[in-house]
Amino acid sequence: MPPDPAMPPSSPIDDLLALMARLRDPEGGCPWDLEQTWATIAPYTVEEAYEVADAIDRGDPADLRDELGDLLFQVVFHAQIAAEAGAFTFDDVARAITDKMIRRHPHVFGDAEQRTAAGQTVAWETQKAAERAAKGQDRARLLDDIPAGLPAMTRAVKLTRRAARVGFDWTRISHVTDKLREELAELEVEIAADDRAKAEDELGDLLFVCANLARKLDIDPEHALRGANAKFTRRFRHIEDRLTAAGTPLADAGLDAMEALWDEAKRIERGQTVPSTDPA
Repeated sequence: MPPDPAMPPSSPIDDLLALMARLRDPEGGCPWDLEQTWATIAPYTVEEAYEVADAIDRGDPADLRDELGDLLFQVVFHAQIAAEAGAFTFDDVARAITDKMIRRHPHVFGDAEQRTAAGQTVAWETQKAAERAAKGQDRARLLDDIPAGLPAMTRAVKLTRRAARVGFDWTRISHVTDKLREELAELEVEIAADDRAKAEDELGDLLFVCANLARKLDIDPEHALRGANAKFTRRFRHIEDRLTAAGTPLADAGLDAMEALWDEAKRIERGQTVPSTDPA
């Protein structure tokens, strides 16, 4: 049907909201979409956020556009379910975040003095604390509002950063690395004792200290680990490609041959000359 010239043109967001309402229409909507709840689509929301981060890491603007669309669709999906329940609408979501950003940027939208990026970070946390107090949450414990559903490394950074605000923090990075060695030694004791439960506990402590070290170094541990994952993938693909070219199945190559090709991949990444040898 052609558009009615008497009607103002719709915006892309209006079209998306109308599409979502149609998918959730009990009369002729999509059966799968109709069955969903906030809880059932939450994992997809998290997954789409990670795919946005992946597109950014890969420096792919076209894919980033698509992944941001997928993430926006998740927001619209949650808002549609809320609207059906009479809880809130998409407009309420947009209005709430606009109001919040204005409150948290008084140096832009108000009379506060201009801030450095570091100063804005401190002011942001102060404003969040004030907002919690205004909601009657001023007696909540310091760590209560850090979501348990965050990725574990990210939550560890947030927990230790929040505790550091009241002085519960190591003063030197060397103290953190000392603790790292201590936790590794404790893990090795439990591994030697073949105590899986205690080894798991000590491994958790070790990873928690790693997250704390990342915070002290001002490094995002999730980003650092994604980088390590990408590096491992690149180098293992080099092993696989070289063995395939030589007609050697991966399972038959043996660890020594694969480690030699791993080292070869490292030398290639460093721009070093690699001899042409048969990996088999």
